[in-house]
Amino acid sequence: MRIIVQNSKCQGHARCAAQAPDIFKLDDEGYILPGDIEVAEGEELPASRGARSCPERALELDRTPAARLNRTSFKSRVWLA
Repeated sequence: MRIIVQNSKCQGHARCAAQAPDIFKLDDEGYILPGDIEVAEGEELPASRGARSCPERALELDRTPAARLNRTSFKSRVWLA
């Protein structure tokens, strides 16, 4: 899981860090540090709670697997009746 950080929306409420201080790193003024956050296995629940606690919706959960399938690698198949 990954958390997409939209720094321009962050207002420094620090609710994310209150929920999961080991996941959400803030600067000295309470704003989330730039860059998306890769969530370690087993930390999904506190990361999700922290992201959902943001009143500005500056944090977006991306639950897609890291290794995505490349669609061009599939061969087209022709089905005959």
